Amino acid sequence: MRIDPFGVEIWMNEFENHCAYNLAETCVASLDIGELLELAGRNDDVMDDLRAMKMTYGAIEGSDRLRDAISTLYQHQQRHNIVVTHGAIGANALVHETVVEPGDHVIAIRPTYQQHYSIPESYGATVDILHLRPENGFLPDMAELASLIRPETRLIAFANPNNPTGALMEHDLLQEVIALARPHGSWILCDEVYRGTNHQGDGFAPAIADLYERGISVGGMSKTFSLAGLRLGWIAANPDLIAAVSIHRDYNTISVGMLDDYFAAMALESKDRILERSHRITRGNIEILADWVAGEPDISWVRPRAGTTALLKYNFDMPSRDFCVRLLEETGVMFTPGSALHIEGWLRIGYANDPRILTEGLARVSTFLAHLRDHRDRNR
Repeated sequence: MRIDPFGVEIWMNEFENHCAYNLAETCVASLDIGELLELAGRNDDVMDDLRAMKMTYGAIEGSDRLRDAISTLYQHQQRHNIVVTHGAIGANALVHETVVEPGDHVIAIRPTYQQHYSIPESYGATVDILHLRPENGFLPDMAELASLIRPETRLIAFANPNNPTGALMEHDLLQEVIALARPHGSWILCDEVYRGTNHQGDGFAPAIADLYERGISVGGMSKTFSLAGLRLGWIAANPDLIAAVSIHRDYNTISVGMLDDYFAAMALESKDRILERSHRITRGNIEILADWVAGEPDISWVRPRAGTTALLKYNFDMPSRDFCVRLLEETGVMFTPGSALHIEGWLRIGYANDPRILTEGLARVSTFLAHLRDHRDRNR
């Protein structure tokens, strides 16, 4: 089976361990174990649990404790609606493997995580792309989606909140997508790994699994909950879909790690304190970024409404990869080029790192932009 190289993951693997200021990072600033234990109020007794824990296989679907904790993130999902996976990336892959067959028709809303168009293409599906545009606030055009959907459309796939734009599809717009999908029995896969990071309110957009009987929600511990090192995600959907996914999952997972399951459950049982920290970081840092964009004449954007990333439009005649490589070499600052996301002419910035890293990194980018501007103006 041939599959296209995974652009953003190749980029991250090539450069993220060689930068001083990682503004390509997409997770809310990662917690260390000590911080997690403090937020969970478990500093004194956690070692008693760990000493008694046998390092065997865990519960196949994920422990009851963990799945119960995950279900609290939803309105209508219970333990039997949840299966635990090796990260959200494993959840997405399992959904595509389960739902999509050769000859199927899939609609992917792009830009998005590359899994949602490259995996179904690799299975022999016909994939139509609905392109998000800045003039629409990077929200999908419903008339265009209606023109793409067919009676045989098997799956509509997108991320909400969107990676990389930070656009947010709220309840009414999600219902419009459902109204298009339901007459054809189409599944909707919503990659909700950034759910919980809205810049207003409690942070949570509606979950597609709560809104639609054929809605499939994917989540994980990496982004909102700052625990990418656990490598733990999940699928929330109707029990028939969970049963079908589990058949495929038996061939590549068995169970997630006992420690991953344990710490993820602990974190989700303390989610209010972790979310408070995440919102403090993301909502404070987006203001730092907004002020910086306002002061840079060669940078523009559509301000994100959720998530941890933004797309920046730059006013220089150079490919985005060349821009990012040169930026890294000259300043130590790492962005992600739009070309890695199939949206050339843009840069992705992750703004949910430590505020000091963001502030110092942006100052270095400003110096870099000033040099580019001076060179451009001298050569006009």
